[in-house]
Amino acid sequence: MRALRAFRACVAAALVCLLPVGCGQADPFPEDSTMARIRERGILTVGIKFDQPMFGYKDPATGRITGFDAEMARLLARDLTGSERNIRFVETVSRERENFIEQGVVDLVIATYSITPARGRRVSFTEPYYYAGQDLLVRIGDGTINEVADLDGKSVCTARGSTSVERLRATVPRAHLEIVDAYSICIPALIAGRVDALSTDDTILLGLLAQHRDTLRLVGKPFGREPYGMGVRKHDVAFRDYLNGLIARWLRDGEWDRAYMATIGVTGVTSESARPATP
Repeated sequence: MRALRAFRACVAAALVCLLPVGCGQADPFPEDSTMARIRERGILTVGIKFDQPMFGYKDPATGRITGFDAEMARLLARDLTGSERNIRFVETVSRERENFIEQGVVDLVIATYSITPARGRRVSFTEPYYYAGQDLLVRIGDGTINEVADLDGKSVCTARGSTSVERLRATVPRAHLEIVDAYSICIPALIAGRVDALSTDDTILLGLLAQHRDTLRLVGKPFGREPYGMGVRKHDVAFRDYLNGLIARWLRDGEWDRAYMATIGVTGVTSESARPATP
């Protein structure tokens, strides 16, 4: 009899896994919740960067979006829709992140999005899913910049709408900031000598460095700590709590570590300082 009950349980589990929404997705979400609307639509829309290797990067040859943020988004799509392919990525530069969330252009933003009180007045954030430190990218032949204090009187490129701007102003007030819309704009200016350094989160710089190892170097002395969160519409508590539950599960079951090793980990940088504590 015990064997028969076990057999019936296995059959029932197999039937559940045949549901269109996939294994583990049979339980309904609250009516009119963001999760229910995404599941009914069958497509998750995510705001992400297109120019940040290792986090969010659109391959010009294939059009595929790669990076750690992209992997987080695919894990979410798999949980919500049953397949990581049911996702639409929307390029979201730093200055547009809050606007895209408020206007409903995207369901959420996963785009190296630092959690700050100012941003928290317009959107809601999950718990941190990643920690970064701000650093500097400089030309290989320039030995005058070896820490953030060396930026005094130098020209530094960074992105509009990023926390990097305010930290630079507070840390090196006599640096000359060149503020642009995307970090990719800083690279040719840095290589050509029009600016002396590029400053933002170390993990973003690692991705950019991977494309220009012959000409650029990472200073390697981070200053400040940046908690990255997923941004959702203000007061969407149900969606935020659902995402927090997923982040905690990925940290426990190894999905977070697999995503890291497949993206940032290929540089040889360990995840020790970047990984949130396992709940």
